[in-house]
Order: sequence, then structure tokens, then C-alpha cells
Amino acid sequence: MTEKIQFSSFSEVKSWLENETSSVLSPVHAQAKKLRDEMNSAIQSVSEVSKMLLDNSTKEIEKRNMKVYNRARALNKLSHLFLDRLKKLSAPEEISYDTLSRYAQETQKIFLVTDIDIKNWFPRISPFFIMDRRKFLQYYEKARFYYDNLNNFVTKEYVKTKTLEETFYLLNELQNMQKQIEVIRQEKEQIKNDRVPLEKEIAELEQKINELKTKGPIDKLNLVNAEIDTLSCELKQTLRHLQKPFIKLQALATSGGGAGMTPDELSKMNQYLEKPFDTITSEQNGYPMLKEILQKLQGLLQEDKLKLKPEKARKAEQSISEILMKDSLLQLQVRCIEMVNRKEQLLTSSKMDEIKHNLTVFEGQLEQLEARRTSIETHEAVKENSYNEAVDKINNLKRTVERDIFSSLDVKVQIA
Repeated sequence: MTEKIQFSSFSEVKSWLENETSSVLSPVHAQAKKLRDEMNSAIQSVSEVSKMLLDNSTKEIEKRNMKVYNRARALNKLSHLFLDRLKKLSAPEEISYDTLSRYAQETQKIFLVTDIDIKNWFPRISPFFIMDRRKFLQYYEKARFYYDNLNNFVTKEYVKTKTLEETFYLLNELQNMQKQIEVIRQEKEQIKNDRVPLEKEIAELEQKINELKTKGPIDKLNLVNAEIDTLSCELKQTLRHLQKPFIKLQALATSGGGAGMTPDELSKMNQYLEKPFDTITSEQNGYPMLKEILQKLQGLLQEDKLKLKPEKARKAEQSISEILMKDSLLQLQVRCIEMVNRKEQLLTSSKMDEIKHNLTVFEGQLEQLEARRTSIETHEAVKENSYNEAVDKINNLKRTVERDIFSSLDVKVQIA
């Protein structure tokens, strides 16, 4: 089993590979540059002789000699086409299999269409410009000869070293990506350095807000609000059997059915239906308005003017009797009013004003800090994704380099 050669860095692999392949690649690259230069020089010569065709045909056109005129125009147009095509052809500055192969392919395309133009048009221009056309064909055939040399070299010789050459490009890319990943790592570290103290500041601010909300007047206010909710539920439960009779009484009063309700009483009854807690705390001690309403309701129930079901009417009369005869709501009213007063005292205290101000300030600061944290976390996530993608790409490229070296040199390598 062949032992693997271990490398700890991409530059180390590159140096080793350069030593191993210099005897193979150096002659290939030297030959590639020579053929590129010969091809480029030949193309320039074809361009110059095409310019000669253009100039000479232009002179004949200006003479207005009708024997030559149409041929001169054809040659003038043809030489323009030659020049336009050749201008688009550019020899590669950096030599590689890909750049030289692409140069050969582009040259081939130009020669193919030029061959067709020469075959179609040169016979039509005959017998004029015979010396010019011969000179052009001399340089053109020489260019075709250099193209054949270039194309044969690319397809038969240079292609053999294509994998090795690509391996060097991959190693260069790996070195660049290693630098890139180090930059990303430093950026990640900087983002973390920005995030950690920010999170500490947020935690401290949240603690301050929590202390303001759970200690002192706000804590007492929360307890009072909880007690108010409890009392409100208790009041609704106590008045539950009066809901339906109140609704019936409301309908009777608004339809003019002789309920005997004053506008103030009707308004107060509506309030008891919608917000019983607020209504009973706004009444005088002993809830006189509610008693007046209940007395009239009691009379209507006895006269069966509300048309309630017997069971509902019985429960309503029982609730009315307990409120009117036993003042069953009196203690509940006292407790409700006491909670409302305590709430008002807490809300209007100077300490509460200070706490509310501090809460507003702290919550505003917290909102800004959390917005900054969200921005930093988003940036951090983007960098993390970029880092992971770069790591994956590096690992894939490393495996490709290892495979290419083995296929080219039959040597197993492993890059750490």
C-alpha cells in the first residue's frame, strides 16, 4: 500500500508540486508562449495586408473607372470584414490551457468564415487586384499554418498537462480562500466582542426594569389590580341572575312599555350591565341607585311584565331580596371602593411618577439595545454562514487537489 505524503499547508503542497512538475510544465509553457506569439504575429500580418487591400480598393473606387469599380467596392467591403473580425481576436496575456484553447477556438471561427468569403468573392474580383490578392493569400496561408501548429499542440500535447495546471490554480484559490477565511474569523471575533458586552448591558437593564416592576409601588399596584380583578369577578357572579332581567327591563323601558324607569336609572342600569365594578364604586355608600332600580324590577317581576321563565324569575327575586333586605353587596362595595382608592393613591404618588419615568427611560434604552443586538446577531449569522461555506469549499477543493495529484503523478497526498 502506497504511503501518503502529509502536508500541513497549501503553500507547502504548491512548492512540492512545482518541484515535481517543473520538468514537465516548463517546456509546455515555453512552447505555448512561442506558439501564441507566432499566431499573434501572423494575425497582425493578416491585419496589415487586409489594410493594404482596403487602401488599394479605396483608391480604385475614387478613380471611378467603371471596369474596376464594382470589383473594387467588393474588395473594399471584404477587407472591412476581415479587419473587423481580426480586431475582435486577442491573444491571451496569461498562458494556460484554457486561455490558449479558447484563443485557438476563436481563431478557428474567424478562419472558417474567412475561408468561405475568399472562396466566394476572390473569383468575382478577378482578374483585378491579382497581386494584392496573392499577397493577402500568402500571409493568410502562413497564419493558417501557425493556427494548425497551435491547435495540434493544444489538443495533443497541452491537454496532457491540463489537470496539473488546474491543480496549481486550485492551490492558488485555496491560498486565497485561507486568507479570506482568516479575515472572516477575525470579523466573527470582533462581532462577538461587540455582542458580549451588549448582552451584559441588556441583562443589567432587564434586571433594573424587573426590580422596578416587582418591588415598591408597582408591585403593590399589581397586587391591587389582581384584587380588583378578583372583586370584579365576585361582583359579576353575585349579579349574574340579574343580567337577563336587566336586559328585559332595558327592552321594556326603551320600547315604552311602562317600566317606570327614569333616564338616570336606565343609564345606571346599562352601566351595571357593561361595567359593574366601575359602576358600584361610583355609587354612594349603600348603592341607592341600584336599590331604586331593583325595587322597580321587583314590582315588574311580581306583575310578570318581563315574561321571564319561572326559574329565572325566582333566582332574580332571590338576588333582589338579598340585596334590598340584607345589603348583601355592602361589604363588597366597601372592598371595591377601598381598592379603587388604594389604586388612585399609588398612581398619584410621587414615587410612582419617578418609577414610571425610570421605566420609560429604561424601556426606551432596552429597545435601542435590543435593536442593536438584533442587527449584530444578523451580521454574525451572515458571517457564520460565510465562514461555513468557505470551510466547505476549502475541504472540497483539498479533496480535488489530492485526487488530481494522484491521477497525474500517481502519488497519494493528504492536506491537513
